[in-house]
Amino acid sequence: LSKEFSSTSSTTSVGTVTSRVTRNGDAVMEKDLLNHEDLARDRGMMDDIFDETYREKEGPKPPMRYVWRNIILMSLLHLGALFGLTLIPSAKIQTLAWGVLCFLLSALGITAGSHRLWSHRSYKATLPLRIFLTIANTVAFQNDIYEWVRDHRVHHKFSETDADPHNAMRGFFFSHIGWLLVRKHPDVIEKGQKLDLSDIKADKVVMFQRRYYKPLVVLLCFMVPTLVPWYFWDESIVISFFIPAILRYTLALNATWLVNSAAHMFGNRPYDQYINPRENPLVSLGALGEGFHNYHHTFPYDYSTSEFGWHFNLTTAFIDLMCLLGLASDRKRVSKEVILARKMRTGDGSHKSG
Repeated sequence: LSKEFSSTSSTTSVGTVTSRVTRNGDAVMEKDLLNHEDLARDRGMMDDIFDETYREKEGPKPPMRYVWRNIILMSLLHLGALFGLTLIPSAKIQTLAWGVLCFLLSALGITAGSHRLWSHRSYKATLPLRIFLTIANTVAFQNDIYEWVRDHRVHHKFSETDADPHNAMRGFFFSHIGWLLVRKHPDVIEKGQKLDLSDIKADKVVMFQRRYYKPLVVLLCFMVPTLVPWYFWDESIVISFFIPAILRYTLALNATWLVNSAAHMFGNRPYDQYINPRENPLVSLGALGEGFHNYHHTFPYDYSTSEFGWHFNLTTAFIDLMCLLGLASDRKRVSKEVILARKMRTGDGSHKSG
């Protein structure tokens, strides 16, 4: 195994690869292998690399246990969002623009923050940028960063198995929202407890958010989005609450969930046909660049989650801007040679007509 890094001031490119045949359950797959130990030292972690040694336990599956509090809250939230849709014709244009701004801010808190920065360590961020992304992440209200990272690393390390929190093999509804409405599979809890999250625990900004998460969510996810239109341009308090807060929050949740569901089921697999995640441009459009999912699960350490730069990928453009401003650095990229070699070796051939 060998690896080459060609570095500029802010971008690292992953180079030479080799391959071998591996086995996961009954599925034989050919994989490109980087020197993951070197890569782990460079990023400071490797718990997002698929664990080929994991085997699901034999015997009957544990019974499904519903979390009725979540079922009721999610039902009320989506009913509120539907009501918010009916209020759009009555809303001021400033309120709609504010709702879009809140959506984009919250989405970046997930995509550029808890996903690409903290889960995969695919680039580095200065303290001011980490504070901004933590605020944006709190607006998103998708669990605190520590918990989001833990679940996402487990998702990558044990993708499409019982240890995957939103295992797409259990169907669209489960991988989209159902996983939040039932108790986690015991393997998810067990594997999550064994992850090395010392890098997250060492980030004081992340741990501050975790310590004060509930009051911060009330303030940043619901109160601020509601009070700004009501105070600054005299919008109705009902419209202010149900559009920039409730409807915006619900749309952002579903945009993220589509990465877990639709992007694991619908689309082509030009990089690795032996894994479930797919390339789904529509999901990328709604989730600011997170729908290039076959690429992302093949190369989870690439800061762009895609080989196509800014194409349908506002998050990549944002990170690049932060680098230009000196607020981010050390973006990890996969070289074009490695990408092409992987397409030829394990892809489904769709890249030839793409």
